[in-house]
Amino acid sequence: MGDVNDLQPYLDTFDSAAGYLDWAAFGPLSPAVRAETLADAEMLGSGRRSGIDLVSERSDEARGLVAQVLGCAVDEVVLQPSTTHGLQHAMQGLRGTVIVSAQEFPALRVTARRAQDARGVLSVREIEPVAGIVTADAVAEALDDDVTALAVSLVDFRTGAVADLPAIRERIGDRLLIVDAVQGFGVVDADWDAADVVCGNGYKWLRAGRGTGFARFSDRARERIEPVLSGISGMQGDATSVGVPAPLPTAAAYQVAPADHLAAGRLAAALREVVDAGIPAIAAELRARARAVMELADRYGVPVLTPRDRHAGIVTLQPAPHEAAPLAAALANQGVTVTARGTTIRVAPHVGTGADSFVLLGDALAEVAASRVIIDPAPAALALSEPGSADDAPISLEVVAPPAEAVEAASADDITR
Repeated sequence: MGDVNDLQPYLDTFDSAAGYLDWAAFGPLSPAVRAETLADAEMLGSGRRSGIDLVSERSDEARGLVAQVLGCAVDEVVLQPSTTHGLQHAMQGLRGTVIVSAQEFPALRVTARRAQDARGVLSVREIEPVAGIVTADAVAEALDDDVTALAVSLVDFRTGAVADLPAIRERIGDRLLIVDAVQGFGVVDADWDAADVVCGNGYKWLRAGRGTGFARFSDRARERIEPVLSGISGMQGDATSVGVPAPLPTAAAYQVAPADHLAAGRLAAALREVVDAGIPAIAAELRARARAVMELADRYGVPVLTPRDRHAGIVTLQPAPHEAAPLAAALANQGVTVTARGTTIRVAPHVGTGADSFVLLGDALAEVAASRVIIDPAPAALALSEPGSADDAPISLEVVAPPAEAVEAASADDITR
């Protein structure tokens, strides 16, 4: 599991209940975020100008921390209500053809289609990913002179696969690369220099709650993406300006209204913790916990859909169709929170997920494995045996039921706090 000593102060901030393995869906708010929200709300409740001004400074602080993580200038960052709001600004201002995966999360696919239908200056070209993953080769095959941009998720929401941004950048050349970063921001040590637009939100891995979105628009992105949705906060001049002022030259042009300073305070509080802990260390620890999930799945014969060489914190299990519902029920009965979609089950630990959660996960997997009947040897092999040979034996039935104490011991060894 690696040395977690340097991460211990950050690990100690996790206080969610045992069995919560759904961080890819929602991150329970951290203690620091909850405290910051209460403090800022009290200041806004005072009615004093000094308190209101102090809370309003949270927006600049949050933008600065986002810029620090992305390694860009602060004026390239703008706060947004959500990831999708940032993507809407990017897509609505694009011209030409944008490539998206046919299996992308709707925040990308639908936003691109809405932009295509709204202005008539953008067309959408969908590509079929390889095993659900957008690869540089798949992108390269779809390129032609009409393509002006590619939009992709940093982390695939179904499998947890991490996109190879540098390889994609190399293939698309000078075209714009738009990245939906919500499933990896703060827990994936990504090469952000490869991207022109990065949109994300703090309500998952950052533990900052809803409304904590942001977007980065590089210099090149601002040259090519028209700020068609720019509102009062994105214009030059002030609220008393006559006429329709020009958009600001910074990323602030890609906003409709002033930021929610309470949300910005939550985002800033969350990012302070992440920056202090160090994203490379967080990323390494999270990959180790994801591997622990994979090892448990392997132990109890549940196939793993997530690629083992490029993954973040998401591990998608693909049990046999007849075992999907029993496994989902077993997880619920053990108090394990995951996301079940069809015949897949998405398990998403965080770096603060403790051994107790892995014991519960192992117990649920063991329960399903215990009901599994294996026929050995295979009937086909028996049909080829000579009568009276050693292989001509009755079919044996074996019930896979590992001892409960072995499950607990093995699970505890997988994770250390």
